[in-house]
Amino acid sequence: MRIVDVNAFYTPAGGGVRTYVRHKLKAAPALGHEMIVLAPGPEHRIQPVGDGGLLVTIPAPPLSVDKRYHYFDDEGALHRALDQWRPDHVEASSPWSSATFVGRWQGAASRSLVMHADPMASYPYRWFGGVASIETIDRWFNRFWRHLRGLDQLHDAVITSGQSMQQRLLANGLTKVTAVQMGVEPGIFASSHRSAATRERLLAATGLGPNAVLLLAVGRFAAEKRWPMVLRAAQRAARADGAERPIGLVLIGDGTRRPQLERLAWRLDHVAVLPPIADRAELARVVASADALVHGCESETYCMVTSEARASGVPLIVPDRGAAVDHLAPGAGLAYASGDEPALAAAMVEFVAAGPELQRARARSAIGPGSAGTRSIEDHFTELFALYEGLQGRGRGRALLAV
Repeated sequence: MRIVDVNAFYTPAGGGVRTYVRHKLKAAPALGHEMIVLAPGPEHRIQPVGDGGLLVTIPAPPLSVDKRYHYFDDEGALHRALDQWRPDHVEASSPWSSATFVGRWQGAASRSLVMHADPMASYPYRWFGGVASIETIDRWFNRFWRHLRGLDQLHDAVITSGQSMQQRLLANGLTKVTAVQMGVEPGIFASSHRSAATRERLLAATGLGPNAVLLLAVGRFAAEKRWPMVLRAAQRAARADGAERPIGLVLIGDGTRRPQLERLAWRLDHVAVLPPIADRAELARVVASADALVHGCESETYCMVTSEARASGVPLIVPDRGAAVDHLAPGAGLAYASGDEPALAAAMVEFVAAGPELQRARARSAIGPGSAGTRSIEDHFTELFALYEGLQGRGRGRALLAV
């Protein structure tokens, strides 16, 4: 089966989507499929990846808000590219215009919409969550839900990675939603990589010694990640109730908001903002060496970093909405009210009071056959591609439907 992923979110400087795409380009040939990723870029380019995967960029303008990313703006050019590659199945990896372009393409392939983004959680829920309920905000933004329902008609499947998003899409009128659980890169993340020396080095970056609690945050520096809330909450937790708890927080990553985050960290105690870690083995050692991984974003669709922490036997402190909470093991961390800085600080205090070592032991014991901590990325793609094979025969020339 030849699969073409029309991926508007891919960029060489990206985060989770880039990692996911690289895994997919290598996994598909191993499972007997051809994989071509079509991404917008500064120029036309064909780049072989792995043993048979192709990364193809077609010229497209950059996003004004982040020029590392480009966006598909020419429906005809995208249709011509799809005509050239003649796929058996097409994935649309963005719920915006490129998904509409894919849905209106007149080729015979089956097609799916893969929800790499949760726009409602990233924007309206975040903007208005303090003044209105999710149900009310959904009514205010019914135009977007109409758009998604239109995409649901144009595609043969809508793919999410978690039950919570699947249920929300179904509740808002989509009919073809399937959850395909994410997995982690095999042989990389494990509790055995925990290093006392690495832990001490990270705590030293926050100005604390090895007896302190090390909280770790990893991700792209973007507004929806809520990193300022996470940094401030760590200091609030350290000083809650007049106490002086030895809590250090290290944030690792990169993005357009780095200068603001570095300035904020400079004003706070026992907080450090460090560069991204490209070496996967080193990242696995850093993750495993944390006492807990903290996440601030409730709009995650996969949240690979929390799945990697789960596989590393590390407790989680995560928002109660979005994909991050799907990886929380019982008794190994806490969920807090999304977007609520005092609630996050209180969760940090409760985590420390309950005993990091005890919760880490529970996190390690939760890594077992079939658990979120052991499912591999190959398991994910095996299930995903089997779903696509089941869609074969549904492809057809399509009427131009308005979305």
